[in-house]
Amino acid sequence: MDAERWQRLSPLLDALLELEPPARVRRLEELRGEDEALAAELESLIALEEANGDFLSEPLVMPPSGVDVGSEVGPYRLESLLGEGGMGQVWLASRADGLYQRRVALKLLRPGLTSHDLRLRFTREREILARLAHPNIARLLDAGVSADGLPYLALEYVDGTPITDYCRDNRMPLDRRLRMFRQVCDAVSHAHANLIVHRDLKPSNILVTPAGEVRLLDFGIAKLLDSQAQAPEQTGTGMRAFTLHYAAPEQIRGEPVTTMTDVYSLGVVLYELLTDHKPYRLKRHSDAEWEEAILTADPVRPSASVLRDTAGQADRRQQRRRSRLLAGDLDNIVLRTMAKRPAQRYPSVEALSQDVARFQAGRPVQARPQGIGYRLRKFVARHRWALGSAILVAAVLTTALAMIAWQARQSVAEAARAQALQDFMVGLFENVGGRRHGEPMDLDQLLDDAVARGNLQLAREPRARAELLGVVARLRAGLGDFEQARTLLDQQAAIIALTPDIPNSLQLESLNQRGRVLRLLGDPQGCIALMQPALALARREQSRLPPQAADFHTQLGRCRRAVGERQSARQLFERALALRRGIEGDRVGAIENQMDLAGLMAEDGDARGALAAYDEAGRQLRERVGARHALSIEIGRERAALEASLGRFEPARRILQQSLQTALDVHGPGHETTLAVRGQLAGLDFDTSRFADADEQLREVHRLRLARLGPDHPELVADDIRLGRIAWERNDLAAALGELHEALRIARGARAPGPVIDALFALAEVLHQAGRDREARPLLVEALQLRESLPEAAGAGNELIEPTLGEVEIALGDPVTGQARLQQALALARRSLGDGHAQTLRIELAALRLRALAGDGQALARLDELAGDGDPRRHHRLRAIAWQAAAEAAAARCSIGQEAVGREALQRLAATLEAEQPDGSALRREVAAIELQCLSE
Repeated sequence: MDAERWQRLSPLLDALLELEPPARVRRLEELRGEDEALAAELESLIALEEANGDFLSEPLVMPPSGVDVGSEVGPYRLESLLGEGGMGQVWLASRADGLYQRRVALKLLRPGLTSHDLRLRFTREREILARLAHPNIARLLDAGVSADGLPYLALEYVDGTPITDYCRDNRMPLDRRLRMFRQVCDAVSHAHANLIVHRDLKPSNILVTPAGEVRLLDFGIAKLLDSQAQAPEQTGTGMRAFTLHYAAPEQIRGEPVTTMTDVYSLGVVLYELLTDHKPYRLKRHSDAEWEEAILTADPVRPSASVLRDTAGQADRRQQRRRSRLLAGDLDNIVLRTMAKRPAQRYPSVEALSQDVARFQAGRPVQARPQGIGYRLRKFVARHRWALGSAILVAAVLTTALAMIAWQARQSVAEAARAQALQDFMVGLFENVGGRRHGEPMDLDQLLDDAVARGNLQLAREPRARAELLGVVARLRAGLGDFEQARTLLDQQAAIIALTPDIPNSLQLESLNQRGRVLRLLGDPQGCIALMQPALALARREQSRLPPQAADFHTQLGRCRRAVGERQSARQLFERALALRRGIEGDRVGAIENQMDLAGLMAEDGDARGALAAYDEAGRQLRERVGARHALSIEIGRERAALEASLGRFEPARRILQQSLQTALDVHGPGHETTLAVRGQLAGLDFDTSRFADADEQLREVHRLRLARLGPDHPELVADDIRLGRIAWERNDLAAALGELHEALRIARGARAPGPVIDALFALAEVLHQAGRDREARPLLVEALQLRESLPEAAGAGNELIEPTLGEVEIALGDPVTGQARLQQALALARRSLGDGHAQTLRIELAALRLRALAGDGQALARLDELAGDGDPRRHHRLRAIAWQAAAEAAAARCSIGQEAVGREALQRLAATLEAEQPDGSALRREVAAIELQCLSE
């Protein structure tokens, strides 16, 4: 065939070989119509390719003659053939002379391959193996020449499985695969330290024993780097001395090999360990196509390779999970290892092994550019338990760094300031050495150091210092240190006020955080006073700064909601949601605003609509970021509260238990979010009269908070109040008063009025129920005065102070003042909460009591109406009100001469409560007291 004819045939042949057989037949028929002779030649070449595509894998010489099972070679008897290649065979053998009992892998050189070069190669393998002494390398035990001139090497016999097969068959987890790979790297590094390059690293030369130990085999084509005589890259027969699929580009080109050659081959092995695939997408898998791919093609990223298999839905989920594990660092490690040019690979196998170890430890790897965001994300992941909340720190740092980068892009002048802060933050969060491995990190000290160092190192960069204070304040707030966060934000505000040309982005961010912290400190009115004047600025900038404007509307809306301004809050949330939907890449901000709107629906009494809205928010969250996100915990808590409000206590409990597991997985046991979920579970136990369970759960929560926050932190006030109420329900007045006095002590030490009001009311309520009204009255008066001293509506949230004071005044002999106070409180509750709200009904019940006792028929009829609402499917608070109404109606009947009817009603109620509440609960004690009084009348 002449050259011109071949030039025409060659591209057509390549194109045909790439087609599937049916398409190939159709294309040949088309060509036959154009040139029958050409089509016939192509058909014969295709047949030849199909018949001889793998001819290079066949040995070019016959196996050794006279060698078979039972044959003796030197002092060894051959037992079974383990494998063979182009140069020789490997047999399982044992000592035939009885000198000692040991099975060996006996390597024989083929008699037909007795050239001087090959004998030198065999001798060199013996020299190489004699140099090596490593637990992961099969040892050379003996060497010699048989009586008929057959050279042999006796090596340690390894009963094992190729590493890739072992990991696949045993479904080894990723970390275990990487640890085994690092054992291989250790063995190869040992060889390199002895100036030996293996040159044929592949899974079949890396076996794993049943005990899980790695052994590196077959240094048959290894190269001595200190040898003056360079070994040929091909055998005397012209056959290359390497395995094609694992060969480096320089081996394909016939260039000298170095330790970088082994690095490449290890990369291919690592690729297969991670993906169970070869690294290249080939069509024919011929040797020529393999060579071309190794020389020119880019390997498929491991994270993409694992998605190639067809699988069922469950397997597809597993593939996606595996892909996420490989994406990023492991992709980059493998691709750097398999770089075409040796200089672009890792400088040594040790460097490769160290980078794999960095990945396993969660540290930044060398196989990718290390920007600040990448390095800090790695810091967060590495110290997630020490920090208490990886998600908290990751979110804060990611947001802060995104802002820094965005601002730096606005002008060249910004770059220096942004770089100063970036360098400072990297130094702060990576320079936490000095701790022993496993020693807990002192995050408080780290954050204090950040502020102190920032004051010094960023003294000439006031804007960078202001941004740093904002980042640390967010971390403090996320850890529950709202007072320290406020102090830092006040410092930031002072710097902003004194620094010219502060960008609106930083001003809005500062206002957002200050407003949020004020709300969390129980001062939503202060938040409104701070943020409302800047609303016009946020709206002017909403097209240029949509994330900051959306955050501003969200925070202001939450403060409006906290003071009961639900319509205003709804408008702000809707504006924030509209802004977020236009922000590319916003994954959870819009979901948070949907949750805000769902919360308003719940407050408006639409529990079922709110549940549906939270369910939709949860679905979107799972779709966008997965189920293991901190926001899913908050969604679960809100859903559980709504289920409980509908009387569906067991579904509520299941949801909370799921949220608790997520919180433990994401945050760990001591984080505030985890404790909040446990506290809500305790509250559910309390509401369903499981007081012992509630006490046990809440005491553990309190213990963990106490250890983390210290004995005087305002977060402990709510715990002590609930523990006091549980003790009262369990008929332990002394314990109840002890817990409530402790709550009041802590609350008085806090600057925020909210905890003081709550503690005063809780203590007074228990004293009132215990009949100690003279002690209760001054506490209620103080609570009411403190509440009324706040800006308008800032004290919303405890409408029971005034009606309880009214009850106390009636008990102390001032029914006129007391009843007037009750009627005033009832009118206010109906306006703000609605007629059917539990607090409204409780106030109404107190207002009806005196009238019913005085014989008011309408009041008694209303008590009977309320008592008929004890449906077990209703919310526990409404059921408790129904039971209380039944008790009050019975007491009224006893007082107006209907003792028999009253006693019968009390007996029915006592039977109901016996089934619903534990012995000695506050309501059962009250019913027993009423029954006793009724009997005496």
